[in-house]
Amino acid sequence: MAPDRTGIAAALEAIGDALGADILLQDPDSLARYGVDRSSGWQASPCAVARPRSTAEVQTIVAIARRYRLAVVPSGGRTGLCGGAVAQSGELVLSLERMNRLLSMDASERSVTVEAGMITANLQALASAQGWFYPVDFASSGSSQIGGNIATNAGGIRVIRYGMTRSQITGLVVVDGRGEVLELNRGLKKNNTGPDFRHLFIGSEGVLGVITEATVQLLPAPAASRVMLFSLPAFGGILKLLRAFSDSIEINAFEFFSHNALEKVLARLGGAAPLAAAPFYALLEFESRQEADESRVLEIFEKALAAGDVYDAVLAGSDSQARALWRLRESISETLSPWKPWKNDISVRVSRMEAFIEKAGALIDEACGGLETVWYGHLGDGNIHLNILKPEELDPSLFKERCAVAGSAVAGLLQEFGGSVSAEHGIGLIKRDYLRYTRSAAEISALRGLKAVFDPDGIMNPGKLLPPEG
Repeated sequence: MAPDRTGIAAALEAIGDALGADILLQDPDSLARYGVDRSSGWQASPCAVARPRSTAEVQTIVAIARRYRLAVVPSGGRTGLCGGAVAQSGELVLSLERMNRLLSMDASERSVTVEAGMITANLQALASAQGWFYPVDFASSGSSQIGGNIATNAGGIRVIRYGMTRSQITGLVVVDGRGEVLELNRGLKKNNTGPDFRHLFIGSEGVLGVITEATVQLLPAPAASRVMLFSLPAFGGILKLLRAFSDSIEINAFEFFSHNALEKVLARLGGAAPLAAAPFYALLEFESRQEADESRVLEIFEKALAAGDVYDAVLAGSDSQARALWRLRESISETLSPWKPWKNDISVRVSRMEAFIEKAGALIDEACGGLETVWYGHLGDGNIHLNILKPEELDPSLFKERCAVAGSAVAGLLQEFGGSVSAEHGIGLIKRDYLRYTRSAAEISALRGLKAVFDPDGIMNPGKLLPPEG
């Protein structure tokens, strides 16, 4: 049972008494700012925002919240798109922003231990200053936090080469819903002592507890990379290119986007298109250790050109040209924002993407009556970003209704194709009712069992990830 106003006031008073009045924010501006993430449609309504400075303070806050049955919403950079950090029912937002320190560095193992509130870009810069490399990267790296990245198992543009966030995490400190501090794996490379609880908390979206510290495995600085953009007549040609490149070179990233995505980006940014108009474009970043790597890429392009699978291509000749080509891809999401798009972050096996996109396009046309659809994503790892754009004149409720029909149809198709309703943004509030299309009833039951173990009173990020029972 959730506390009433008297119980909430008592809980907040207890937190203030234990940790000092400055631990809490309760002004309207802070409640509005910390109570939502980048997803839309929510009305922020937390009771307060707690900003602890250590794992011990997080433990104190969670213990008091449990005593008073006060729901807690862990909060990082709030860059998520699925409502996972939304507080709309009087919850206590627990912000990790003050916990942003480097705790230790191990040069012999090329690893660091950091607090969960460290900004992703700061971790990247920290690694770079040592001549190392943190490979997880995406558009929100300048404001997202490593704890949130871990809680959602963030992906990004280099998953094809380096994997998801999970691949870089060798240890965690968490405070679970019981108020217990768990030190998970402690940065060990080999630890064969039963199930690794670290991986239960990676991608758990805060429903089991709060990640407070992470030990991160860093990598040697990569060799110089080159960027190439291709224009293609059909989606199938992109898959042929990917197969050919995968057999010949070290791929860092392989992205795709549709022509209407490029049109809108160029209209916003200005400048000329780097290639003549085509239905699809593919962006390749590859590691170039020697001249032979570039020669192989050009040879593959020439064969694809002769076969009619590619129209044209441009190879960046400098870092500034490479950044300009990447900007065409990375600006798509922000460019589409004025259309208030219905977004869907999904994945299927790479070998099935062409058939899936063809069938999904037909289902969307049927459900949405010809609304414009923009496709783009991380093709190298099977991740598709599907956007349906709202015309200015269309009533928002009617748009939402049509997209809901399309969403159910796409989810059903994903189930048929063995895909996922969320490739990298998590489930949160927005996708919890679609979880059953990717997870079996037995799996969802097991997830509920895990929550009961680590959060027996159900105070940790309630309503997120798991669909309502019944």
